[in-house]
Amino acid sequence: MGLWDVIVAMVVFYFWFMFIWIFITIVADIFRREDVSGWGKAAWLFLLVIFPFLGALIYMIARPKMTEQDKRIMTELEEKQRRLSGFSAADEIAKATELKNSGAITEAEFEEMKRRALA
Repeated sequence: MGLWDVIVAMVVFYFWFMFIWIFITIVADIFRREDVSGWGKAAWLFLLVIFPFLGALIYMIARPKMTEQDKRIMTELEEKQRRLSGFSAADEIAKATELKNSGAITEAEFEEMKRRALA
């Protein structure tokens, strides 16, 4: 087995690994989505099993970029990250109040900081 055969084998392995990864990701996304009915999920899985490359390509083109479910999940993750990082809206508002009282920020900037802290 020469060097060229090793390189070709590595490229083939890479593409198979990539294909399997994409397939698993798409199947997980199909089952996770709440905006697709059970029959819709079955149809997508049937398409992926019968025509794997074509089905994966069609799914990636047809899937909406951001669904309401995706937005909700992102918001929940951001909130969880805030809680785990020790973020406190009360602390942020207290800091903004100190900055406003010292004259470092204006009233409008204070209101904007307060709005972001409470969001």
